[in-house]
Amino acid sequence: MKKKTWLLTLLTVFMVISTACGGGGGSESAGGEVSMDDVEAASMDMKNDTTPIKIQYWHSHADAQLEGLDYMIAEFQKKYPHITVEPVFQGGYGDLHKKLSAAVAANDVPAVTNVEVSSLANFADSGVFADLSPWIKRDEVKMDDFSQGMLNAYAYNSKQYGFPLIVSTSVFVYNKTILDELGVEPPQKWDEIEDFNAKVAKKEGGKTTRYAFSVPGWDSWYYDPWNINGGGQILTEDLSASAVENEESLRYIQNFYKWQNDGSMHMGFGKGASDNMRQMFLNGEIAMVQHTSAMLKMYRENADFEVGVSFLPGDKVRTSNIGGAGIVMMDGAKDLEKEAAWKFIEFMTSAEHNIKWAESVGYLPTRKSAIESEEGEQYFERWPQYRAVYEHFDEVTPRMQHPAYPEFSEVYKEVVGEMVLNKKDPTPLMQDAAKKINDILADYE
Repeated sequence: MKKKTWLLTLLTVFMVISTACGGGGGSESAGGEVSMDDVEAASMDMKNDTTPIKIQYWHSHADAQLEGLDYMIAEFQKKYPHITVEPVFQGGYGDLHKKLSAAVAANDVPAVTNVEVSSLANFADSGVFADLSPWIKRDEVKMDDFSQGMLNAYAYNSKQYGFPLIVSTSVFVYNKTILDELGVEPPQKWDEIEDFNAKVAKKEGGKTTRYAFSVPGWDSWYYDPWNINGGGQILTEDLSASAVENEESLRYIQNFYKWQNDGSMHMGFGKGASDNMRQMFLNGEIAMVQHTSAMLKMYRENADFEVGVSFLPGDKVRTSNIGGAGIVMMDGAKDLEKEAAWKFIEFMTSAEHNIKWAESVGYLPTRKSAIESEEGEQYFERWPQYRAVYEHFDEVTPRMQHPAYPEFSEVYKEVVGEMVLNKKDPTPLMQDAAKKINDILADYE
C-alpha cells in the first residue's frame, strides 16, 4: 500500500488536529542526497554573517531544568551576541510534537526544537528536519566524541538530523543495603537471575513480601532491550514484518511470565504504576527496580538506604535503549535562522559545557572527552552510581527506528498489560499481536 503521509502518521500516533499537510521548505526527502539548499545554508559566508537574528527554541524542559537552560542560553549569547534565542516551552513531548506538526502544516516553524528519541524517524521520514551533515562537515565536528548509539538515535537513512541533548537510559536501581546484607550482587547475565531471585525474593504465608526486582510494563522502552538482549527482534531485518512472535523474541516475556507467577518479579502497568513501583522500592518491598537513569536523583534523595545502579543484564547481547530527547533543526527555517540554529545546537551539545548541562537537568553527559576530563572525574565523585552506565557507554543504543514504531509498539504493550493485569499467557497473545503489527506495517512502503 501507499506509505502514510507524515501528517496521517502523526494523527494516528498523537491524535493531532485535522488539517491538510503542508510541506515546510527545503530539502529532498529523507534518504536522498544532501540538498543544495542546505549546502548553501552551511556556506562559510553564512558562518561568518553577523546580521542580528532571533530564533525560537521549542522545548519540553521541566521547571527543574529551566535554571540550567537559562544558563546555557546566556553563555551562548555571550559567544554569539548577534543571535537571540527565545526558549518556548511547548508542554510534554506529545504536546510538542502536535504543535510541531501544526507548525509545519502552517509553514511557520521554529528554527530549532527538541524531539523525543522514538519520534525522530517519524518526522525525519517526512522531511521535516534538516540534515545537519553540511554543517558537521564544514565545522569538522568530532563525531567520535559521542557514543555511536547516541548518534545513531538521532540519525535516519544515513543522515544526521540531530544530536543527543537530554539523554537517559534504563538501568537497574537497587537497594545496596539489602543486597549487601544478603551477600548478593545485581545479575549481569540472564543465567544469574534465577539465583538472584531465589536469594532476594521473600515470601510469608505464600505471599511475596519482597520482590527481587521490578520491570515497568507501562512503556515498551523498558522491555525492548530485554527482547534484543535475548537474541530477539521487534521487526524482521528488512523492517517489513513483525518478529515479536518468533521463538527468540518470546524468551524475555516467557521469563517474565514465569517470574511473575512464582512471585519473584514485580511488574506494574496502567495508571499510577510508576508511582506505586517507586514507593514499593523505597519501602523495601522491591529490592531492585528497572527505571530511567533520570530518576536516580529522586531515589538518592528519598531512600533511607544506600542506592546502587547496575546496567541491564545481558544474554546474547547486552544493551539498553536511549531515552530522552535530542535537538534538531527545522528544514522550513530560513537560511540565516538555520545558521543560528546550528550554532545553538553545536553549543548546547559541546564538550565545554557538557557536564554542567547534564548535571543541571539530571540527565547523562554525552561527550567522551567531557567524561574523561577532570570535571568528569569530579562528576563521578558526586554521582558514583553513573559509572555503571559509562562502563557500557557504547552499548546504549537507539530504540527501534521506524516511522510506525509509536503505533505498533502499543500493540505488543497490550500483551504485556494482559499478562500483568489478567495473568494471561503472553505467547499466544503475541501471535495475535504480530498480525496486528503486520497490518500496521502494510500501510508503509
